[in-house]
Order: sequence, then C-alpha cells, then structure tokens
Amino acid sequence: MIFLMDMQMMILDVIYFMLRGCFRMVMRPRTKDVSGELVLITGAGGGLGRLFALEFVSYGAEVVLWDINAETNEATAKQVREAGGKAYTYTVDVTDRENVYQTADRVRKDLGRDVTILVNNAGVVGGKQVMNRDVSDDVVERTLKVNCHGHFWTVKAFLPQMKANNHGHIVTVASVLGLFATAFVEDYCASKFAAVGFHESLTHELLTEDDWDGVKTTLVCPYLVDTGMFEGCKIREEAELVLSALDPVYCVKQAMNAILIDQPLVCIPRITYIPVIARALLPWDANVATYRFLGSDKCMKPFIETMKSKAATNGGGAIKAA
Repeated sequence: MIFLMDMQMMILDVIYFMLRGCFRMVMRPRTKDVSGELVLITGAGGGLGRLFALEFVSYGAEVVLWDINAETNEATAKQVREAGGKAYTYTVDVTDRENVYQTADRVRKDLGRDVTILVNNAGVVGGKQVMNRDVSDDVVERTLKVNCHGHFWTVKAFLPQMKANNHGHIVTVASVLGLFATAFVEDYCASKFAAVGFHESLTHELLTEDDWDGVKTTLVCPYLVDTGMFEGCKIREEAELVLSALDPVYCVKQAMNAILIDQPLVCIPRITYIPVIARALLPWDANVATYRFLGSDKCMKPFIETMKSKAATNGGGAIKAA
C-alpha cells in the first residue's frame, strides 16, 4: 500500500514539474539577488571566464579570479575594476590539489569571508588525435586533470563552508560534448562526461539533506563557443545556418540567466537538447546516420589539422584553454 501511495505521489510530482517547466518557458521565474556575493571563477583569464567575471560584477557581486596564467588573469581583473567591480586575483593550477587547498585558505584569510558562488570554468583541449601512438600521454592526462579532477579539488575546498552556512551555488561549465560525443577528441569528451557525472552526483547528494537546501547547483552545457578554443571545427555548411558557433557574450548571458533562477541544467542553444534526447531514445545506428548527415562525425578533423599546423609552426605541441 505504501509503495502504491509513493508511486502516486511520484507521478503527481512528475506531472507538476513538467507543467512548471513548460510554464517557466513562457513566464520567467523571479531571479535571485547576487549583489554582495563572493564569486570564485576558475579559468578567469580566458574568454568565458572573463565574461563571467564581468557579468557577475554587473549584478553587484565581487569576484575572486583564479587562473594559471597570471598575466591574463590580471587583464581580467583590470577590466572588472574599470567596470566598477571588485576583483581579487590568485595564480592557481587547479590540477594541483594542494595548491587549490592552500589558495582557498589564503582567500578566506585575505578576504575574511567565505566564497558563496563557485564557477568551475577552467578547461583545456589537447588538439591532438588521441588514438595516435605518437601523441604524448601527458596531453590526455592534462585534459582530464583540468576538465574533471580540478572540479573535485575546488568543490572540496569550498563546499563545506556552503553547507555550514546553508548558502551557496556551484556552477559547472561543461559542454554538450559531455552529454553526447563526437570523434577525434576522446580525451575532451571523456573529461566533460566525467564533469557532468560529478556534477549530477553532487547535486543528488545535496538534495538528500534538507539542511543543505540553500546550496544550489547549475550545470552549463554550451555548444562550441567562438573563443578560438576549437578553431577550424566545422559541421555541414547548411547545418551551420541553425547551429553555428556561439557568440561568447550570448553564451555567458544565457548561463547567467540559468544561474539567477537556480536552473539545474542549461544547454546552449536550446536546439542542442534534441541530440541529448535522441541519444537516449534512438537506436545507435540512427544517431550515427544523423551525425553523418550533419557532418558532426568528422567536424573535429579540420580542428585537429589546424592545431597540427600551428604546432609545426611553433615547433611544439599545443593545449588550448577555455
């Protein structure tokens, strides 16, 4: 009897949340106030990281900028300050857990307060065909360490304080390639699938405890963003009319919209929800046929060739950061 009653409640909940989702597509929910929040952004020296910083300060938040590149990180801080915001910079390698933990302690000591919003944005792509014995294993390890392992260390560093205060927000900037894969970037896809799995498991964990209901999560899965990270990547020309590389400003604003309403998942643009659903519902061969039609199965080949040419010109390998 209890099982049947629970099933009935589950069905009613599912119907309610489906209707609420449809309603939210028409009527935007109330946004939360992030003024005064302390936002830590990893990969803050890159294109998306810089835009996230500028977006948050436009809403009155203060930003802590983490990046392995001190020069580009300071450039982001300069733009934030010129926009009237407060920025604090730290040079951090997110793959080094001790560096992450020590710097997190420094942030708390320097600023005298806890980070309330964590944006795990740092990301890299190797730009090499992994299934080639000539490629260094370091390329694979670096991609996995930055795009996935770093999330563990930053969340471990800041989540306990969020739980203690029952207030916080963890944002994972992943990729649609963490929801469905393509060829020639096995390391990147694996790292983003791992980031998505980590984020979803963490979200479920937070939902198991009423004491942590003030800690929110948002998973951001954008399509290819025009930051130069995937330079040369190209799908079928006709398909690019409806699915071209995203403008970085548009991408960050859409992500920010989701964060401000505590939306658990946002795929950018909305059309990329279709292949996510298709991957789950259609036979494997049907998805392969769709990939081939769109040119998605070989879209990374031009990117790999572009990176190979640049590496030959520069006399070394290349790992591109987000």
